[in-house]
Amino acid sequence: MNFNFGSEKLTLKKVMQLAEGTRAGILLSEVITGIQKNNEIVQKIVHSKRAVYGINTGFGPLCDTLISAKETSTLQRNLLITHAVGVGKPIDKKLSKIMMICKVHALCRGYSGIRLKVIKRILYCIVNDLLPVVPEQGSVGASGDLAPLSHLFLPLIGEGEFWVNDKIIAAKKVLSQHNLKPIVLEAKEGLALINGTQFILAHTLIGLEKMGYLLNLADVAGAMSLEGFQGSAAPFKSALHKIRPFKGSQKVAKRMRLLLKDSENLNAHKDCDRVQDPYSIRCIPQVHGASRNTFYHLKELATIELNAVTDNPIILSESEIISGGNFHGQPLAMALDYASVASSELGNISDRRCYLLLEGKYGLPRLLTEKGGVNSGFMIPQYTTAALVTENKSLCFPPSADSIPTSLGQEDHVSMGSISGRKFNQILGNLEKILAVELMYAAQALEFRGSHKCSAIIEKNHLLIRSKVPKLEEDRLLKNDIHSMIKMVTNQSFTVK
Repeated sequence: MNFNFGSEKLTLKKVMQLAEGTRAGILLSEVITGIQKNNEIVQKIVHSKRAVYGINTGFGPLCDTLISAKETSTLQRNLLITHAVGVGKPIDKKLSKIMMICKVHALCRGYSGIRLKVIKRILYCIVNDLLPVVPEQGSVGASGDLAPLSHLFLPLIGEGEFWVNDKIIAAKKVLSQHNLKPIVLEAKEGLALINGTQFILAHTLIGLEKMGYLLNLADVAGAMSLEGFQGSAAPFKSALHKIRPFKGSQKVAKRMRLLLKDSENLNAHKDCDRVQDPYSIRCIPQVHGASRNTFYHLKELATIELNAVTDNPIILSESEIISGGNFHGQPLAMALDYASVASSELGNISDRRCYLLLEGKYGLPRLLTEKGGVNSGFMIPQYTTAALVTENKSLCFPPSADSIPTSLGQEDHVSMGSISGRKFNQILGNLEKILAVELMYAAQALEFRGSHKCSAIIEKNHLLIRSKVPKLEEDRLLKNDIHSMIKMVTNQSFTVK
């Protein structure tokens, strides 16, 4: 199964397949022709007296300094070296690979003026898992992700480092092992490599993949908690959501009906005198649905960005070379901050359901233990969810609302989208832990509901939990149970559809 870089539409699913090696990226002849034609335009400009930003001029505040044809290669090399100033821990290797995949696709659109030779070297690195070491901090998100992209492509010129298994090895040594020589960059190539939003985009894609699963898992956790609490399924009726037809709410209500279908447990108490459930149960479609709407929006924007050209300047033709702002990360940055709030709220309502199951109402023992007093039962894990919820709230400050001028005022408004992307994934990591605790609580609550069966999907997930975490009879060290639950969540072991 192949993917045609530069001509075919790239999607989240295809990116992940390319990253996992289950889909191969290729270059069609028409794409190669477009790349070469664009590079020829660059070569003509280099040898002319016409000043074009980034091709035969300096960068940023030095855009009015003309560079000779002889100095062009030095300029491009210096660009990568001087911009590789990232700090902090290295990003995950998968993120580095996704950055390269996204960059190749953008370069293959044929508006960047880069040589085919450079693109083929990046493709070689992708196919052979030569993954550059990229620090996580240092990008302000305009002119794109300059620092991380510089680190990403330093190995092309024999600088920087690669991951070899879990070790960091000098790029020069790794290239030698593969019988590859460092590339000598030519006009526009350094700029084409480091101008762009691929760091922000890679974090967005990783986050979207995770958020899609967690949205579904949050519905499962909510349904299991409802079963344990013996709540009502009435708030999920289709008619109710038709008169307030938000896409996310309707989707979640439909899923809740499916997750609760044919539940003997719910049918056993359908004639009880309870009037209504607390909001954390009753408003699952509205709250989870709002987060789902955010997911839809971010995915739509990420798909546009995946197939966009975020380089600068853009070479449309020999007579039309535009120095614009396609590198600015604001379109994704603002949506990432929105998605951070949406993900945080999934954890917020999950924690409330945890608390609800501990209160000792409607036939459940307090703290989900029949031997309270000597035993604390499940009292304390909710402290952990409370801490994680507050941590997530503190991470919800929107970096896209901030801007600090750089480049002597030439770059006087920046997106800070790289921070938005990193925080989004931190919040999702905390959400995984919160949902793990809720699922553990819900499984315990179901132990007190007699022999009545739940829906098939809830029963299946309950059995999965019990295969790793036994019912709590007496107090025990819960650390191992919590870690087992988190591992099942992060491995996406739960059935969510």
